[in-house]
Amino acid sequence: MAKNLTPSDAQLEITQIKGVIGAKQNQRETLRSLGLKRIGHTVVRSADAVTVGMLNTVPHLVNVEEAK
Repeated sequence: MAKNLTPSDAQLEITQIKGVIGAKQNQRETLRSLGLKRIGHTVVRSADAVTVGMLNTVPHLVNVEEAK
């Protein structure tokens, strides 16, 4: 789970690990803004301030690792 990420120059590999049923509307919209569509879907994004803010909104729904 992603907790208290900070902006950097790294690339982040973001995987959705939980579904959005029962989640708040803003959390559903945040996952869509990140480009995630379903459980197990992975996207690679830069760790800029916008992305880190979105990830800190939904840490319980995603798994974040540094891309290699």
